[in-house]
Amino acid sequence: MLPPSRERRGFSAGQMARRRFAVRWSKRLLPLLALGLLSLVVFWPEIEGNEDRSRVSFRRTVQPRAEGLRVVQPRYQGIDELNRPFTVTADIGTQPGAAEILDLEAPRGDIVLSDGAWVYIQSRTGRFDKPANHLDLAGAVTIYHDSGVMMLTDAAAVELEAGTASGDAPVAAQGSFGTITAEGFRLMDRGGVIIFTGQAHAVLEGGQP
Repeated sequence: MLPPSRERRGFSAGQMARRRFAVRWSKRLLPLLALGLLSLVVFWPEIEGNEDRSRVSFRRTVQPRAEGLRVVQPRYQGIDELNRPFTVTADIGTQPGAAEILDLEAPRGDIVLSDGAWVYIQSRTGRFDKPANHLDLAGAVTIYHDSGVMMLTDAAAVELEAGTASGDAPVAAQGSFGTITAEGFRLMDRGGVIIFTGQAHAVLEGGQP
């Protein structure tokens, strides 16, 4: 007979079932755990590299960007080469960059002539180069002369200091003389001379074409 200290004790049925359950699941979990650790070791440098690239990309996207200057109802006054005043106004002016160039909404221009008459110009949009006193107009460009002449076209360029305007889009003019349509126009001498370019058609007052 073995002494009590070395006597082997038998396991109950419940203990044997739990033992078999633990051994069976240990055989399944240990390979999966080993595979997970191996994958982590293999892909860890790639994970760190992705995190670094994400940080760099984030820093690039949050860099501040300069915004343009926006002015409500801007007004600019100047004088031409003969000291005659002119004025440029608009509903809204936006200066997108550092240069003194304004994008205008609903621009308008007034030019006073030597004899006191005036020329008025308006359009839907425009761009005003202040240093050059150059005004580009687009969209329903309308030119009024104090003599009663009105011209309508889609685009025009105005040199404010020289008092000239020109355009290569189709133009229609109306006045006391009748009506004229043409492929373009040149306005010179601050409205004193108007030249119609391209194919032109005139209907004079009295119905004589």
